[in-house]
Amino acid sequence: MSSRNEFPTHPVPAVGAVVFRDGAVLLVKRGADPNRGLWSFPGGALEIGETVEAAAARETLEETRVDVRPVRVLDVRDFIQLEGRQVRWHYVLIEVLCEYVRGEPFPATDAANARFIPLRELGEYKVAPTALEVLRTALAARIASSETFGP
Repeated sequence: MSSRNEFPTHPVPAVGAVVFRDGAVLLVKRGADPNRGLWSFPGGALEIGETVEAAAARETLEETRVDVRPVRVLDVRDFIQLEGRQVRWHYVLIEVLCEYVRGEPFPATDAANARFIPLRELGEYKVAPTALEVLRTALAARIASSETFGP
């Protein structure tokens, strides 16, 4: 998500890709605001004419060089950050559950780092609060439905 969306005149639709592999989740360390320095799902703003699913796959490939296959929309929530009384950031985050296809994470575009982080090690990382909330939702859904979410 780029700074062109800073101080928006309307909410910006954006996606995040929730990707699991072997007991780990794919996260990127944000290299730009908002959330610079925090770990979150690969993602970014939708482009005109682009579907949510296509955006999730594109953003994941651009930020991490990992190929994914979108499965379904998992969660929708707002990210709103104020500066004084003015809205500095307002994203409508559409989190898409994706199946891992291939590739090893390598940070690109605005990602400072990218990796599959074992779920048991998440406490060692400074993960964005919204990403943690979505991850809890994903894991609860995974347990409830016995989904494997990929290899």
